[in-house]
This record gives sequence, C-alpha cells and structure tokens, in this order.
Amino acid sequence: MALPRCRPSATLRVRLDCALAISIGTLLGVPQLARAEVINEGVTGSPLSETRPAPAYLRPDVNIVTARPSPSEINPAFLGPVLLMKSAQVDLVKGTARLPLRRGRLKSGELVWFILTDTTDENLAKLHGLVFSPKLTYGLTGKGAREATIAPDGTFVFESGKVDFASQRKVVPGKGPNFFPPKSAQPGSIGDADYSPLVHIENAGTNMVFNAPMVAFGTDEKRLNEFCDGHVDHSLVHDKVVAICPREGYVTLQLTIGFTFGKPILYLSTEASDPLVATLEAATYAPALKSFPFALEDASPGEPAERLYTFVNGPTGIENPQRQGLDSALSDGRGPLNVLGGVPTINLDYSPMWRLFPAKWTPSAIEHGYRSRMTDAIEIEDMASKGFIKSIDDGSLRPVGFVVNCPVVYRVN
Repeated sequence: MALPRCRPSATLRVRLDCALAISIGTLLGVPQLARAEVINEGVTGSPLSETRPAPAYLRPDVNIVTARPSPSEINPAFLGPVLLMKSAQVDLVKGTARLPLRRGRLKSGELVWFILTDTTDENLAKLHGLVFSPKLTYGLTGKGAREATIAPDGTFVFESGKVDFASQRKVVPGKGPNFFPPKSAQPGSIGDADYSPLVHIENAGTNMVFNAPMVAFGTDEKRLNEFCDGHVDHSLVHDKVVAICPREGYVTLQLTIGFTFGKPILYLSTEASDPLVATLEAATYAPALKSFPFALEDASPGEPAERLYTFVNGPTGIENPQRQGLDSALSDGRGPLNVLGGVPTINLDYSPMWRLFPAKWTPSAIEHGYRSRMTDAIEIEDMASKGFIKSIDDGSLRPVGFVVNCPVVYRVN
C-alpha cells in the first residue's frame, strides 16, 4: 500500500488523503516508515568546493568525499554518492542503516524477524527498495537457499531454518604484531543446518530468490519493543543490531566500510559460512552456505557469489592512512577495509554473497615498501601477478571456499 507523503505545505485534499491512509495503514498493521534517504550526511563543505569533509563514521579511514551537487545525481554511474538500497535510511555520522523490520514465522510456528536486502526480480527490487542481484538464482542448490511461501496476509512462512542468538561473541587477538589469527573466536549467533539467508518463494510463479537475513528468532514483539531506543540485548538479536522496534516497524543495523574499484562503500555483514569469519564480521555462522556452488569465475553461469579480498597483514595503526586488514582490525577495533568486486552502478555481476580471497603481502613486498592500502580488485590482482601478494597459505591468490553475506547499502563516492 503506497502512502502519500504528509507535508505541511500540501493541499488540504492531500493532507486529508494522507491522514486517511495512515489510519487505514495503522488498522491493517502496516508500519509507518519515513521514506528512504540519507538522514545525516554531516558537514556540507565550503561553497564552490568539489569536495567536503567525510561524515564522522568514515573518518579516519576516509577524510574527504564528493560534495553536493554531485555527478551521480544525474547518472548513478558517475562520481558521487548513491543510495543503492533504496529501502534504507542511512546515517553517515553514526554509520547505521535503518530498514523495514519484517515479521514472519516458521512452518512449525516460531516467530521470525528478518530484513529484505536483495532479490533476483528486478521489478520487485524497484518496488521494495532492494538491490537487484540476478546471480542469486544460482544459489538454489543444496541448502544454499531455503523454501518459503507468502501467506494470504503477506506473511513469509519459512519451511525451516533457525538461528540461536544466545551465544556471546568473543574474540581474543593473537600476540602482536601478528594479531591474526586470534587466539580464540566464538560467533555470537549460529544458524542450524537448514538456515540460509537466501529464500526461494514457492508460490510466486517464478524462481524468485530474496536475501532475507534473520535478525531475531522466537522473541515476542513486547520484548523486542524494549530496544526501540537502543541498548539491545545481543543474546536475543543479531550482533549488528543497534535498535529494533516492531511497533514502529524498523530495525537499525551497524554498517561496515569497504572499497570497490577505488570507491568507498558501506555494506551490511549478516552471515558467513565459516565460524572464524562469522566472528570477525560479527555475523551469524550459517554452515548451510557451504553448499553454495563454485564456478570458475565471478560472471560464470552457475556462480552465485562475487569476490571479496581481505588482507591479513596490511599496514596497522589507527592513525596510519594506509591501515587495512585483519591485523589492523584486531588491534585497533575498526573494520578491515575489505575490497569488494562489482556493485550496482559499477559492474553487472553484483551479488550480496561474497567469496573470500584472503590476501597476504609477501616479505619482499614489505621489504621494498610496497605494502599499502588497496582499494581496487584489479589493482590487487595486478600486484599478485607481480608476486607481491599471495594467498594466506603462500599459494596463488584465490578463493578458499568461505562465503560471506554482505549486502551493499551505500556508495560513498
């Protein structure tokens, strides 16, 4: 149900229509959400300048961003910011995304609280403000996706798949300067053998797939409404949840900074197929994702994932403008600044499922002073071809089988 915008400047007729629509929506249980937008962009910058100070969450990793108006406002493929997930309200100062909270249930009856981020149907992506990802169709193998139906009242009814949020996420870094691998790591939430965030809808007439990460399970609305203003209990919800409010129909999640082809981006991190990776990402460990098919190349038929590079031994130091990687993240508490492959507006092979390429600078690269922050997949592969970047086992740079679910939300530049 599309609701009109209630603006004080609107005509009396529009305001009456708006009030009526809101009343009907309230009766039907439709969450009244503000329209998707960037709600806090930080400082606008000096007049006539083509750049401006980066919002607080991006600093010190990114200090300068494109000013408004930007070329991307004319064409999203051009330089400038782009809200890729139109259903999200993004706060660039706090580094959060507020999304519609969906209420569903398992076929066995348990409550499921989830979000929708991506879909294989382009028209539904536009309708619901999701990110279009046709490659997710290839995830319909093994336990890579679970089945669901949409009930007459619009509720998603999942055949199976549970997540236990009760565990406390724990990471003990290794002894410096090599903080990775950590001495110990325990994910904060664990999916059962049937849980995948990918959902195939049985009664939609096509092989439609949604990316539907679970953010809470089996907890009633009254309990979750205690966290409308934050201070959440992460034994009940996903570790990336900052606030959750069923009565208002939203959930707010922490974003992660990364790069794609030289451009900083913000994405969600919700599941991983490996417990160590899940712990480092503050994501749900979802072993079902191990059954994802693996093709030879990102754009190959049958490949549902894109590539993501994470550096093990990048430069460290919170004030170091070159900082990047797991050693850095484990020592300073900020993200590892992973490098992602194609995202919408830049490439055609986007998927929220990312196949992990663990990267390690060689002793020769470090000795010659070549180690630096990488922000471009082609640049990384170029350095690897010259022998300066290897895989984690000192072999050739390649995927090692781990998959992470990281839907893109916002392109910074």
